[in-house]
Amino acid sequence: MKICVVFDGASALGLSPDLRILHAVEAVETILTGDGHGVTRVPVMEDGRWIERLRRARPDLVFNLCEGVDGVATCEPAVIGVLELLGVPFTGSSSATTSLCLRKHLVNTLLDRVGLPVPRWGIVRAGGSLPAVGYPAICKPAEEDASLGVEQRSVVRTARALTERLDAMHERWEEVLVQRYIDGREVNVGIVGDEILPISEVKFDRMPRGMWRIVSYRSKWDAGSDEDTGSVPQCPADLPSELAAELAGIAVSAWRHVGGHGYGRVDFRIDRAGRPWVLEVNANPDASSDAGLARMAQAAGLEYPDLIRRIVDCALSASRGASASSGERWLLTQRLSGVPAGW
Repeated sequence: MKICVVFDGASALGLSPDLRILHAVEAVETILTGDGHGVTRVPVMEDGRWIERLRRARPDLVFNLCEGVDGVATCEPAVIGVLELLGVPFTGSSSATTSLCLRKHLVNTLLDRVGLPVPRWGIVRAGGSLPAVGYPAICKPAEEDASLGVEQRSVVRTARALTERLDAMHERWEEVLVQRYIDGREVNVGIVGDEILPISEVKFDRMPRGMWRIVSYRSKWDAGSDEDTGSVPQCPADLPSELAAELAGIAVSAWRHVGGHGYGRVDFRIDRAGRPWVLEVNANPDASSDAGLARMAQAAGLEYPDLIRRIVDCALSASRGASASSGERWLLTQRLSGVPAGW
Protein backbone atom coordinates (compact mmCIF):
# COMPACT_ATOMS: atom_id res chain seq x y z
CA MET A 1 0.00 0.00 0.00
CA LYS A 2 1.23 3.51 -0.84
CA ILE A 3 1.14 5.76 2.20
CA CYS A 4 2.04 9.45 2.40
CA VAL A 5 3.02 10.87 5.79
CA VAL A 6 1.87 14.49 5.96
CA PHE A 7 3.44 16.80 8.54
CA ASP A 8 4.16 20.45 9.32
CA GLY A 9 7.17 20.91 7.07
CA ALA A 10 7.28 24.65 7.68
CA SER A 11 8.15 23.94 11.32
CA ALA A 12 10.12 20.72 10.88
CA LEU A 13 12.32 21.97 8.03
CA GLY A 14 12.52 25.68 8.88
CA LEU A 15 15.49 27.74 10.05
CA SER A 16 14.99 26.38 13.57
CA PRO A 17 13.86 22.82 12.84
CA ASP A 18 11.36 21.22 15.22
CA LEU A 19 13.11 17.92 15.77
CA ARG A 20 10.15 16.46 17.65
CA ILE A 21 8.13 16.52 14.44
CA LEU A 22 10.91 14.86 12.46
CA HIS A 23 11.34 12.17 15.10
CA ALA A 24 7.60 11.42 14.97
CA VAL A 25 7.69 11.21 11.16
CA GLU A 26 10.70 8.90 11.25
CA ALA A 27 9.09 6.63 13.84
CA VAL A 28 5.85 6.25 11.86
CA GLU A 29 7.77 5.83 8.60
CA THR A 30 9.93 3.07 10.09
CA ILE A 31 6.90 1.13 11.30
CA LEU A 32 4.96 1.42 8.05
CA THR A 33 8.00 0.61 5.89
CA GLY A 34 8.74 -2.39 8.08
CA ASP A 35 5.21 -3.62 7.40
CA GLY A 36 5.95 -3.56 3.67
CA HIS A 37 4.25 -0.30 2.71
CA GLY A 38 5.73 2.24 0.36
CA VAL A 39 6.05 5.46 2.35
CA THR A 40 6.54 8.99 1.06
CA ARG A 41 7.02 12.06 3.21
CA VAL A 42 4.96 15.10 2.22
CA PRO A 43 5.95 18.20 4.21
CA VAL A 44 3.21 20.84 4.32
CA MET A 45 4.64 24.23 3.40
CA GLU A 46 2.98 27.61 3.17
CA ASP A 47 3.47 27.82 -0.62
CA GLY A 48 0.89 25.04 -1.18
CA ARG A 49 3.09 23.02 -3.54
CA TRP A 50 2.65 20.02 -1.28
CA ILE A 51 -0.90 19.64 -2.62
CA GLU A 52 0.25 18.86 -6.13
CA ARG A 53 2.94 16.55 -4.80
CA LEU A 54 0.31 14.66 -2.83
CA ARG A 55 -2.05 14.51 -5.80
CA ARG A 56 0.65 13.07 -8.05
CA ALA A 57 1.64 10.48 -5.46
CA ARG A 58 -1.88 8.98 -5.61
CA PRO A 59 -1.58 7.38 -2.15
CA ASP A 60 -3.88 4.70 -0.83
CA LEU A 61 -3.73 6.39 2.56
CA VAL A 62 -2.42 9.55 4.19
CA PHE A 63 -1.05 9.29 7.72
CA ASN A 64 -1.76 12.78 9.01
CA LEU A 65 0.78 14.09 11.52
CA CYS A 66 0.14 17.73 10.64
CA GLU A 67 -0.95 19.75 13.70
CA GLY A 68 -0.67 23.12 11.96
CA VAL A 69 1.38 24.99 9.38
CA ASP A 70 4.46 26.75 10.70
CA GLY A 71 3.01 26.10 14.15
CA VAL A 72 -0.29 27.86 13.40
CA ALA A 73 -2.97 25.52 14.74
CA THR A 74 -5.86 27.19 12.90
CA CYS A 75 -4.35 25.98 9.61
CA GLU A 76 -4.73 22.36 10.69
CA PRO A 77 -8.35 21.90 9.50
CA ALA A 78 -7.45 23.38 6.10
CA VAL A 79 -4.84 20.67 5.57
CA ILE A 80 -7.41 17.99 6.37
CA GLY A 81 -9.85 19.76 4.04
CA VAL A 82 -7.40 19.26 1.18
CA LEU A 83 -7.28 15.53 1.92
CA GLU A 84 -11.08 15.43 1.87
CA LEU A 85 -11.20 17.35 -1.41
CA LEU A 86 -8.74 14.95 -3.01
CA GLY A 87 -10.84 12.02 -1.78
CA VAL A 88 -7.90 10.17 -0.20
CA PRO A 89 -8.37 8.16 3.00
CA PHE A 90 -6.55 9.68 5.97
CA THR A 91 -5.98 9.01 9.64
CA GLY A 92 -7.75 10.94 12.36
CA SER A 93 -10.82 13.15 12.44
CA SER A 94 -12.47 15.26 9.76
CA SER A 95 -11.75 18.91 9.09
CA ALA A 96 -15.13 19.81 10.60
CA THR A 97 -14.43 17.99 13.86
CA THR A 98 -10.89 19.34 14.09
CA SER A 99 -12.06 22.90 13.44
CA LEU A 100 -14.78 22.56 16.07
CA CYS A 101 -12.39 21.21 18.70
CA LEU A 102 -9.90 24.01 18.08
CA ARG A 103 -12.56 26.57 19.03
CA LYS A 104 -12.83 25.90 22.73
CA HIS A 105 -15.91 28.04 23.35
CA LEU A 106 -17.88 26.26 20.60
CA VAL A 107 -17.00 22.84 22.01
CA ASN A 108 -17.98 24.04 25.47
CA THR A 109 -21.34 25.26 24.17
CA LEU A 110 -22.04 21.97 22.43
CA LEU A 111 -21.07 19.81 25.40
CA ASP A 112 -22.98 22.01 27.83
CA ARG A 113 -26.13 21.79 25.68
CA VAL A 114 -26.05 17.99 25.79
CA GLY A 115 -25.63 17.99 29.56
CA LEU A 116 -21.94 17.21 29.95
CA PRO A 117 -20.06 18.93 32.81
CA VAL A 118 -18.09 21.97 31.61
CA PRO A 119 -16.70 24.66 33.95
CA ARG A 120 -18.38 28.07 33.54
CA TRP A 121 -16.78 30.06 30.74
CA GLY A 122 -17.08 33.16 28.64
CA ILE A 123 -15.42 34.48 25.49
CA VAL A 124 -13.86 37.93 25.61
CA ARG A 125 -12.83 40.14 22.70
CA ALA A 126 -10.82 43.34 23.04
CA GLY A 127 -12.90 45.93 24.88
CA GLY A 128 -15.49 43.38 25.95
CA SER A 129 -16.96 43.01 29.41
CA LEU A 130 -15.69 40.50 31.94
CA PRO A 131 -17.67 37.24 32.08
CA ALA A 132 -19.15 36.12 35.40
CA VAL A 133 -17.39 32.78 35.84
CA GLY A 134 -16.14 33.25 39.40
CA TYR A 135 -12.60 33.14 40.78
CA PRO A 136 -10.03 31.81 40.43
CA ALA A 137 -10.36 31.92 36.65
CA ILE A 138 -8.01 30.82 33.88
CA CYS A 139 -7.45 32.58 30.55
CA LYS A 140 -6.61 30.72 27.34
CA PRO A 141 -6.51 31.62 23.64
CA ALA A 142 -9.83 30.47 22.20
CA GLU A 143 -8.25 28.87 19.13
CA GLU A 144 -4.91 27.36 20.05
CA ASP A 145 -3.52 24.04 21.20
CA ALA A 146 -0.28 22.76 22.74
CA SER A 147 -0.90 25.08 25.75
CA LEU A 148 0.16 28.13 23.76
CA GLY A 149 -0.63 31.26 25.78
CA VAL A 150 -1.00 29.31 29.02
CA GLU A 151 1.35 30.22 31.88
CA GLN A 152 1.25 30.84 35.61
CA ARG A 153 -0.17 34.33 35.07
CA SER A 154 -3.06 32.78 33.16
CA VAL A 155 -4.78 31.98 36.46
CA VAL A 156 -6.19 35.04 38.20
CA ARG A 157 -7.96 35.69 41.50
CA THR A 158 -9.44 39.17 40.97
CA ALA A 159 -11.20 41.26 38.35
CA ARG A 160 -8.20 43.58 38.20
CA ALA A 161 -5.80 40.72 37.51
CA LEU A 162 -8.20 39.31 34.92
CA THR A 163 -8.40 42.66 33.13
CA GLU A 164 -4.61 42.96 33.06
CA ARG A 165 -4.20 39.43 31.72
CA LEU A 166 -6.85 39.94 29.04
CA ASP A 167 -5.23 43.21 27.91
CA ALA A 168 -1.92 41.41 27.54
CA MET A 169 -3.41 38.46 25.65
CA HIS A 170 -5.41 40.67 23.28
CA GLU A 171 -2.12 41.99 21.93
CA ARG A 172 -1.75 38.57 20.30
CA TRP A 173 -5.17 36.87 20.25
CA GLU A 174 -8.52 38.36 19.24
CA GLU A 175 -10.62 35.93 21.28
CA VAL A 176 -9.73 34.75 24.78
CA LEU A 177 -11.55 32.06 26.71
CA VAL A 178 -12.08 32.85 30.40
CA GLN A 179 -13.08 29.80 32.42
CA ARG A 180 -13.56 28.95 36.06
CA TYR A 181 -10.39 27.32 37.33
CA ILE A 182 -11.04 23.89 38.82
CA ASP A 183 -8.69 23.11 41.67
CA GLY A 184 -8.03 19.37 41.73
CA ARG A 185 -6.64 16.48 39.73
CA GLU A 186 -6.06 16.54 35.96
CA VAL A 187 -6.62 13.39 33.92
CA ASN A 188 -6.67 12.42 30.25
CA VAL A 189 -8.87 9.81 28.58
CA GLY A 190 -7.48 8.42 25.33
CA ILE A 191 -9.61 6.88 22.60
CA VAL A 192 -8.46 4.68 19.71
CA GLY A 193 -11.21 3.40 17.47
CA ASP A 194 -13.89 2.14 19.85
CA GLU A 195 -11.44 1.43 22.67
CA ILE A 196 -11.03 3.55 25.79
CA LEU A 197 -7.40 3.45 26.91
CA PRO A 198 -6.27 3.40 30.56
CA ILE A 199 -6.73 6.85 32.08
CA SER A 200 -3.61 8.93 32.61
CA GLU A 201 -3.09 11.58 35.28
CA VAL A 202 -0.83 14.62 35.42
CA LYS A 203 0.65 14.57 38.92
CA PHE A 204 1.49 17.98 40.36
CA ASP A 205 3.09 16.75 43.58
CA ARG A 206 6.46 18.23 42.65
CA MET A 207 5.15 21.59 41.52
CA PRO A 208 6.95 24.34 43.47
CA ARG A 209 4.96 25.81 46.31
CA GLY A 210 2.92 28.84 45.35
CA MET A 211 2.59 27.85 41.68
CA TRP A 212 -0.70 26.96 40.04
CA ARG A 213 -1.15 23.28 39.24
CA ILE A 214 -1.72 23.61 35.50
CA VAL A 215 -0.32 22.10 32.32
CA SER A 216 1.34 25.24 30.98
CA TYR A 217 3.36 25.79 27.84
CA ARG A 218 6.58 25.54 29.86
CA SER A 219 5.48 22.27 31.44
CA LYS A 220 5.03 20.77 27.97
CA TRP A 221 7.92 22.24 26.05
CA ASP A 222 10.57 23.63 28.43
CA ALA A 223 12.33 20.40 29.35
CA GLY A 224 13.90 20.45 32.78
CA SER A 225 12.06 23.57 33.93
CA ASP A 226 10.38 23.68 37.33
CA GLU A 227 6.96 23.39 35.66
CA ASP A 228 8.13 20.43 33.57
CA THR A 229 9.48 18.49 36.54
CA GLY A 230 6.50 19.60 38.59
CA SER A 231 3.92 18.00 36.26
CA VAL A 232 4.61 14.30 35.83
CA PRO A 233 2.33 11.87 33.95
CA GLN A 234 1.20 8.70 35.68
CA CYS A 235 -0.56 5.97 33.74
CA PRO A 236 -2.72 4.29 34.72
CA ALA A 237 -4.14 6.83 37.12
CA ASP A 238 -5.07 5.69 40.62
CA LEU A 239 -8.83 6.24 40.50
CA PRO A 240 -11.84 4.53 42.06
CA SER A 241 -13.48 2.21 39.52
CA GLU A 242 -16.76 4.15 39.66
CA LEU A 243 -15.03 7.44 38.87
CA ALA A 244 -12.97 5.87 36.08
CA ALA A 245 -16.15 4.49 34.53
CA GLU A 246 -17.83 7.89 34.80
CA LEU A 247 -14.87 9.60 33.11
CA ALA A 248 -14.88 7.03 30.31
CA GLY A 249 -18.60 7.48 29.75
CA ILE A 250 -18.34 11.27 29.57
CA ALA A 251 -15.34 11.02 27.24
CA VAL A 252 -17.15 8.71 24.83
CA SER A 253 -20.20 10.97 24.82
CA ALA A 254 -18.09 14.07 24.18
CA TRP A 255 -16.14 12.30 21.42
CA ARG A 256 -19.32 11.20 19.66
CA HIS A 257 -20.94 14.61 19.92
CA VAL A 258 -17.98 16.34 18.24
CA GLY A 259 -17.92 13.66 15.53
CA GLY A 260 -14.49 12.32 16.49
CA HIS A 261 -12.97 9.45 14.55
CA GLY A 262 -9.86 7.30 14.68
CA TYR A 263 -8.11 8.53 17.79
CA GLY A 264 -8.45 11.37 20.24
CA ARG A 265 -8.15 12.53 23.82
CA VAL A 266 -10.51 14.15 26.30
CA ASP A 267 -8.97 16.16 29.14
CA PHE A 268 -10.62 16.52 32.54
CA ARG A 269 -10.26 18.14 35.92
CA ILE A 270 -11.62 16.35 38.99
CA ASP A 271 -12.61 18.79 41.72
CA ARG A 272 -12.17 18.34 45.47
CA ALA A 273 -15.63 16.77 45.69
CA GLY A 274 -14.70 14.11 43.12
CA ARG A 275 -16.76 15.63 40.29
CA PRO A 276 -15.27 15.47 36.76
CA TRP A 277 -15.24 18.51 34.45
CA VAL A 278 -14.40 18.46 30.74
CA LEU A 279 -11.58 20.85 29.86
CA GLU A 280 -10.95 20.00 26.23
CA VAL A 281 -11.58 17.52 23.42
CA ASN A 282 -8.46 17.01 21.32
CA ALA A 283 -9.30 15.65 17.87
CA ASN A 284 -5.67 15.35 16.74
CA PRO A 285 -3.50 14.65 19.78
CA ASP A 286 0.24 14.17 19.52
CA ALA A 287 0.86 10.68 18.12
CA SER A 288 4.58 10.64 18.92
CA SER A 289 6.05 7.58 20.62
CA ASP A 290 6.71 9.52 23.84
CA ALA A 291 3.42 11.42 23.96
CA GLY A 292 0.41 10.81 26.17
CA LEU A 293 -1.61 8.72 23.71
CA ALA A 294 1.24 6.26 23.23
CA ARG A 295 1.73 6.10 27.00
CA MET A 296 -1.93 5.24 27.53
CA ALA A 297 -1.83 2.68 24.72
CA GLN A 298 1.21 1.01 26.26
CA ALA A 299 -0.62 0.75 29.59
CA ALA A 300 -3.31 -1.13 27.67
CA GLY A 301 -0.70 -3.55 26.30
CA LEU A 302 -0.59 -1.84 22.91
CA GLU A 303 3.01 -1.16 21.92
CA TYR A 304 3.74 1.85 19.72
CA PRO A 305 3.92 -0.06 16.40
CA ASP A 306 0.57 -1.67 17.17
CA LEU A 307 -0.91 1.74 18.01
CA ILE A 308 0.17 3.07 14.60
CA ARG A 309 -1.30 0.01 12.89
CA ARG A 310 -4.55 0.43 14.81
CA ILE A 311 -4.77 4.06 13.67
CA VAL A 312 -4.22 2.96 10.08
CA ASP A 313 -6.91 0.28 10.37
CA CYS A 314 -9.40 2.85 11.69
CA ALA A 315 -8.74 5.09 8.69
CA LEU A 316 -9.10 2.24 6.19
CA SER A 317 -12.29 1.05 7.86
CA ALA A 318 -13.78 4.53 7.53
CA SER A 319 -12.83 4.73 3.86
CA ARG A 320 -14.48 1.37 3.15
CA GLY A 321 -17.63 2.63 4.83
CA ALA A 322 -17.70 5.62 2.48
CA SER A 323 -16.87 3.72 -0.70
CA ALA A 324 -19.92 4.80 -2.73
CA SER A 325 -19.05 6.90 -5.79
CA SER A 326 -20.03 10.55 -6.00
CA GLY A 327 -22.56 9.60 -8.68
CA GLU A 328 -24.18 7.00 -6.44
CA ARG A 329 -24.31 9.46 -3.56
CA TRP A 330 -25.92 12.08 -5.78
CA LEU A 331 -28.60 9.63 -7.00
CA LEU A 332 -29.39 8.73 -3.40
CA THR A 333 -29.51 12.42 -2.49
CA GLN A 334 -31.97 13.10 -5.30
CA ARG A 335 -34.18 10.19 -4.27
CA LEU A 336 -34.26 11.41 -0.66
CA SER A 337 -35.09 14.88 -1.98
CA GLY A 338 -38.21 13.57 -3.74
CA VAL A 339 -36.78 13.58 -7.29
CA PRO A 340 -38.35 10.80 -9.43
CA ALA A 341 -36.00 8.25 -11.02
CA GLY A 342 -34.91 9.29 -14.50
CA TRP A 343 -35.86 12.93 -13.91
